[in-house]
Amino acid sequence: MTSIFNRRRFIQMASTAGFSIGLAPGLSSLYGASLAVKGRRIGLIGLDTSHSIEIINALNGRTTEVEDFQGYTVVAAYPRGSADIASSANRIPAYTIKAQTMGVKIVGSIDELLKDVDYVCLETNDGRARLDQALQVLKAGKPMFMDKPVAASLSDIVKIYDAAEKYGVPVFSTSSLRYISGTKEILEGNVIGKVLGADTYSPANLEPSHPDLFWYGIHGVESLFALMGRGCERVVRTYSGSTDVVVGSWRDGRIGVFRGTRDGQHAYGGTVFGEKGVKTLGQPQGTIHMLLKIIEFFNTGIAPVSREETIEIYTFMAAAQESKDRGGISVRLEKILQNAK
Repeated sequence: MTSIFNRRRFIQMASTAGFSIGLAPGLSSLYGASLAVKGRRIGLIGLDTSHSIEIINALNGRTTEVEDFQGYTVVAAYPRGSADIASSANRIPAYTIKAQTMGVKIVGSIDELLKDVDYVCLETNDGRARLDQALQVLKAGKPMFMDKPVAASLSDIVKIYDAAEKYGVPVFSTSSLRYISGTKEILEGNVIGKVLGADTYSPANLEPSHPDLFWYGIHGVESLFALMGRGCERVVRTYSGSTDVVVGSWRDGRIGVFRGTRDGQHAYGGTVFGEKGVKTLGQPQGTIHMLLKIIEFFNTGIAPVSREETIEIYTFMAAAQESKDRGGISVRLEKILQNAK
């Protein structure tokens, strides 16, 4: 690899402002970017999350069956993500190098990225940057997948979805935990009948710049809503330094519970209670299953998860934050959403 480019110099360049560097000589002929077909070109915003590299590996590295991805290829990336969240910002130089070695053109601005791509995956880990970044994509008319979190505030999330409607651009957001093993079969109704309630769990590490559950608890909350559907009216949150328990009451009388962990062994999963039985969820299926849904979305322009459900998920988490801040009282989602608009 040192014969293709000087690694140390590249790291220095990737660490400085702009990231105004393109493909290293010869690399576009080695990986999927050279096979990119107009109409199936994906651009990434943010190389500060592992999902970016997983997407590039799958689409450009052809690490799974090529036909699953129908020729979609990551052709360009704007690396800038978080400037001050060390766990994210420190990844950017190495992830930028990795992206380039997989044939991805590194660009210095979102405007430059949008000239080269048909679709965008918004991967920036720092939700505070998302509104500005998303608006640039929407004004350019590019369909967009938004990885978690959509933004760092419910108000910004509503603004993003309002802008998508204003510009007539399809958008889609989900956590890969929506597709945890067992969920599809349960929702088809053939395993335990109608879902009467669910308890889900996931890590819920905190980041001070974001509402508590937005940062990592989103994964388990997404699993809960995948099973329960829309209709949560109020939540109560019990908080300790190591654990969160959020109890949601649905308008049809069902109860859904999310447990977030910060100490001990971390895992993802849940228990689902139905008319005909009780079922334990299986293992997370990873980014690949989510990526297949993203490809389906790019093909059809139809989001697998609606605006209304996504906004309710984040309203649930914002209401949980309000409950914590007010000593664990019951908080109605409707009031939280009204205040965010």
